[in-house]
Amino acid sequence: MSESVAALVTDHLRALSDTEPQRASVTFLGVEPIDVLRLVVDADGVRQLLYATVGCSRHPMGDPTDLHADPVRGPRAEIVVRMAPTSPLPGLHKRLATIAAAPAVEGLILSVDALVDLGEPLWDGSSCTALLLGDDPISDLALPDPMDPVVFLRATPITANEAAWVRLKGAAALREAWTEAGIDVADPTRSGARL
Repeated sequence: MSESVAALVTDHLRALSDTEPQRASVTFLGVEPIDVLRLVVDADGVRQLLYATVGCSRHPMGDPTDLHADPVRGPRAEIVVRMAPTSPLPGLHKRLATIAAAPAVEGLILSVDALVDLGEPLWDGSSCTALLLGDDPISDLALPDPMDPVVFLRATPITANEAAWVRLKGAAALREAWTEAGIDVADPTRSGARL
């Protein structure tokens, strides 16, 4: 069943682009491989590179210490990063796969407004070391009953200072600061918000 979920996610994402996605697969000890698809998409007339994980949603997220966890019901998610196609992002797929594997490895539950701090650049040379999760316009993927649908969470790369701001003031305050400063969070060369 877990592989059929991954196939459904792949087909759902493939429908977003006119071109075949590029795929990278990352394997972790004791966990099924996590794929990261790279697609070129049109977002309100603007070309974007969309990186999306496939594999996080194979199993519902929950407390790994719960001996009676439901293997079918529970929240399922995949991570999406949207960036302007202005520069290469070497290593991003590996970092995304690491985060996508965290629910199975560490019991991390991915949800809107969650802050995921990697403590290392999200791609080689990046000033961003964390991701702020939020809603993405990709529609939820309904799965056969009784499974919960797969939600797609937009992961916005943020700097260490912005991550500290989220911890102090909350995700909404950071998003408001971006809007006030006119910051394009899809620009891979952007500097952090002045907070």
